[in-house]
Amino acid sequence: MSIGQQAATPPHSRKRSGAGIQDASPARNFTAGFFAKLAIMAVINAFGLYGLYASWAVGAWGVFTGLAIAVIVANWVYFSRRAIPGKYLYPGLLFLFTYQLFTMVYTGYVAFTNYGDGHNSTKADAISSILSYNEKRVEGTAGYPITVLEDADGNIAFGIVDDGQSKVGANDTALENIDAPNDGARITDIDGYTILDFAQIAANQDEVVNLRVPISDDPNDGSLRTTDATNAYVYRSVLEYDESRDVMTNVETGVEYTPSDRGNFVSADGEELSPGWRVFVGGENFTKMFTDSRLSGPFFQILVWTFVFAFLSVATTFALGLALALVFNDPRVRGRKFYRSLLILPYAFPGFLSALVWRGMLNERFGFINEVILQGSSVPWLTDPWLAKFSIIMVNLWLGFPYMFLICTGTLQSIPSDVLESARVDGASPWRVLRSIILPLLMVSTAPLLISSFAFNFNNFALIYMLTGGGPNFTGSPLLIGSTDILISMVYSVAFESGVKQYGLASAVSILIFIFVGIISWLGFRKTKQLEEI
Repeated sequence: MSIGQQAATPPHSRKRSGAGIQDASPARNFTAGFFAKLAIMAVINAFGLYGLYASWAVGAWGVFTGLAIAVIVANWVYFSRRAIPGKYLYPGLLFLFTYQLFTMVYTGYVAFTNYGDGHNSTKADAISSILSYNEKRVEGTAGYPITVLEDADGNIAFGIVDDGQSKVGANDTALENIDAPNDGARITDIDGYTILDFAQIAANQDEVVNLRVPISDDPNDGSLRTTDATNAYVYRSVLEYDESRDVMTNVETGVEYTPSDRGNFVSADGEELSPGWRVFVGGENFTKMFTDSRLSGPFFQILVWTFVFAFLSVATTFALGLALALVFNDPRVRGRKFYRSLLILPYAFPGFLSALVWRGMLNERFGFINEVILQGSSVPWLTDPWLAKFSIIMVNLWLGFPYMFLICTGTLQSIPSDVLESARVDGASPWRVLRSIILPLLMVSTAPLLISSFAFNFNNFALIYMLTGGGPNFTGSPLLIGSTDILISMVYSVAFESGVKQYGLASAVSILIFIFVGIISWLGFRKTKQLEEI
């Protein structure tokens, strides 16, 4: 056999080898591995089908479509012999899309809407809610003896007998005929439901009293409601909705309400019906913080404090960590390992727990600082705006210096000793050695970590929320925000704690935070690249 023939052999060998791998595939040979994969995929498909059914039931078509695609792709990837890399990449890509890309896109969408309290859903839901909130009992209508029912899922329903026909309806389901025996007044037995007795009705009293069963699919027909779980009466809204004209009319006063571009039905004299619905408001949420005089002042104070807090948090912790690292890097210090172990102890405790401990210690009346160390003084550490900011910086210094101490210690030990020794032989002072040799070499390694630390402290929600809760609060602001709030804690307050939840405004501020952090990180890493040339 010639050398040329030998060189032509490997491709055929590789082909035969590849075929051998395919033959060994669990998908072909039905090994235990194949059945294990089959069982796992069966569970995944079961959850997927449940999610599809749930999203279809509530009309969440975007979720339905995305989930359907995810399930189909998962089955193709894990049962195909041509998608081996996909088997490893698919879970990560799915989580990336779900928790990163989808969240970013949805936050961007919400930031351009009026989504929040009073504008939570669609126009159809708002119409239904307005009609139900304005219901009154229709005087003169007969009462219906009711049977209080509970289905297999624990949902309460009403059963009535109308002209000898048994009917059942629930909160979101209008009355419908059902084949169930009755005694002419009440249903006596019914499949799929449990007829509740007095004790069971008493246990579900609030749910029974608040239940509203639509009489038909037309919301203008009203609904059945009860106050004693014995008889139900027809309640009808004083408002009527004319779908052809898209107008809501008060049948008692004749006032008409027309839809506005703000997502509300509004009368000619400016009266609004609540709730409204979600509409596109453009860049209003972004400009509101700068143009609304009640918000712009607190917002700019919070914006400046966020940068100051992030900068001082990094600067103070790095300075203290470096100073301690220089001291305990000196071979003349005895017991360095012991002292180093003590210094990293604050790093071992959870940050939010330490913040809560410090909150108690800084309490103005009962805290350890005032009571013991300051001998009963009444220093408002957390209630005065400036002292609260000072306390936050000091507590963050306690929490953050061990991290800086560790990275500085590691970096100092990587600096060649002969370089430092040469500088000392040439007569350089300790300060000159630190400024001209140690710091430049140190920054090459630590600058990226300082940038990431700045970004972390820019969004250090846990410390602010646990220590001061953002307070003391600004007076006159429509939002529950305070002097020590940073942008991320402000977002939380706007979204969840300020009475009226404003998700659109909170999303807009979140995007501003993303832009700030992105610009800072980009500038920082450009500077780091310059340091690498030293």
